[in-house]
Amino acid sequence: MADKAEPTGELRAEGLAAAAAAATGTAPPAEPAAPEITENMGDGQRRDRLMASLTLMAGIGLLLALPFALRAGSEFFLPLTAAIVIAIALVPLLEWLERHRVPAGLAAFTCVLIFLTAANVALASIVVPAWAWVRELPDKVDDIQHNLAPLIDFYSSLEQWVNKTLRNFASGPIQQPAQQAAPPPTSLIDLFTTSAPSALIEMFFAILVIYFFLSGWTRLRRRAITSRSSFGGAMATARVIQDVVDDTSAYLGTITLINLTLGLIVAGALWLMGMPTPLMWGGLVALLNYIPYFGPVMAAILLALGGLMSFDELGWALAPAVIMIGAHLLEANLVTPLIVGHRLTISPIMILISLSFWGWVWGTTGALLAVPLLIIIQTVVNAAGKPDIAGFLFEHGTLVGEREGGRFRRFGSRDQSG
Repeated sequence: MADKAEPTGELRAEGLAAAAAAATGTAPPAEPAAPEITENMGDGQRRDRLMASLTLMAGIGLLLALPFALRAGSEFFLPLTAAIVIAIALVPLLEWLERHRVPAGLAAFTCVLIFLTAANVALASIVVPAWAWVRELPDKVDDIQHNLAPLIDFYSSLEQWVNKTLRNFASGPIQQPAQQAAPPPTSLIDLFTTSAPSALIEMFFAILVIYFFLSGWTRLRRRAITSRSSFGGAMATARVIQDVVDDTSAYLGTITLINLTLGLIVAGALWLMGMPTPLMWGGLVALLNYIPYFGPVMAAILLALGGLMSFDELGWALAPAVIMIGAHLLEANLVTPLIVGHRLTISPIMILISLSFWGWVWGTTGALLAVPLLIIIQTVVNAAGKPDIAGFLFEHGTLVGEREGGRFRRFGSRDQSG
C-alpha cells in the first residue's frame, strides 16, 4: 500500500482556514478577483475601457484634423455647406408649396428662383454703388484728411507730450517705428480676375445642391425616418429633423426681417442727411448685421469712412456711424430679444467660439454661416447626447442627454440621476 502524499503548504493553509471558519461559524474570506478589462454596464451590457479609450482618442484626432481639412478643401466644403444651410432655411417654403399641390421639382425650382432673385437684388443694390465709392476713394483722400485734421492735430500734440515725458526718464531718444503705407488697389478688376471663374463654378455648384436637396427633401426625410429599426428611433429622428428645420428657418427668417428693417431705418436717416447712395449703406448694414458683435463694428467704421468722404464738417461726417450704432443698440437690446425670445437663445461664448472657428476656416463667408451652423450642430447634439468626458473618466457614462423633468438621461449608465 503506497504512502499518502503529504499535503503542500498551500493546501495545508486552506485546510486550516476552513477549519477555523467552521469553528467560528463564518465564511472564509474570498480571494480578490483578477482585474477585468471590461466593466459591467448593467442589463447584460459591458463596456471595454480600452476600446472606449481608443475611440475617444480617434474622435479627438478627427476633431483636431477636421478644421484643417475644411480649410484646405474650402472650394468644395464652403459652397456645399452654404447650400445646405440655405436649403434648410427654404424647407418651410417648399413644404407650403407642396401642401398646395405643387410638384416637388417645380416647388424646388420656385424656391431657388425666389432665393436667386432676392440675392441678386440685394447684391446689385450693394455691389454696384460700392464699386463707385471705392473708385472715388483716392480722390477723396484730401477731404478725409481735412475732416480728420482736428483729430490728427490732437493726436500729434498728445504724441509730442508723451515723447517729451518719456525723454525725462530715458537717456536716449525714442525711436519711432517706420510705417510703410501699403499701396492702394488699382481696381477691383485685378482682385476678381483670378477668382471670378472659380467663384462662378462654386455658385453654380451651390445652386444645384440647393435644387436637388429641396427636390428630394420629402424622400430623404421619409427614408431617414423609416430606416430606423425601432419606433422610438424613428420618432427621435423625425423630431431632430423637424427641430433643425424649425430652428434654422426661424432664426434666418427672423434675423433677415430684423436686419432689413434696420437697414431701411439707417438708409432713411442717411437720406434725410443727404448722404449719397443711402440704400447701399442700408444694405451693407443689413448684411454685416448677420455677423454678431463684429459685423456692426465693421459697418460703423465703413459708415464713418463714407461720412468723411461725403461731408466737410467732422460732426456731420461721424453722424452716420453714430446713427447706425444707436439703431443697432436699440435692435440688439430691445427688438431682437422681444421677437426671437428665449427659444433661440444661444450662449455668447458659443457664438464667439463659432465666429472665431468658422471665420478662421472660411473667412467672412464662414462668419456669416457661424450662427446657423451653431444652431444646427447644437440641435443635433442636444438630441443625440453630449459627450460626457467626466463621466467617461470617473463613471460609466459616455453620453448625457437633455434634462427631462429635473433629471438627466444618461446613456450607457445605470445611474439615471443628474
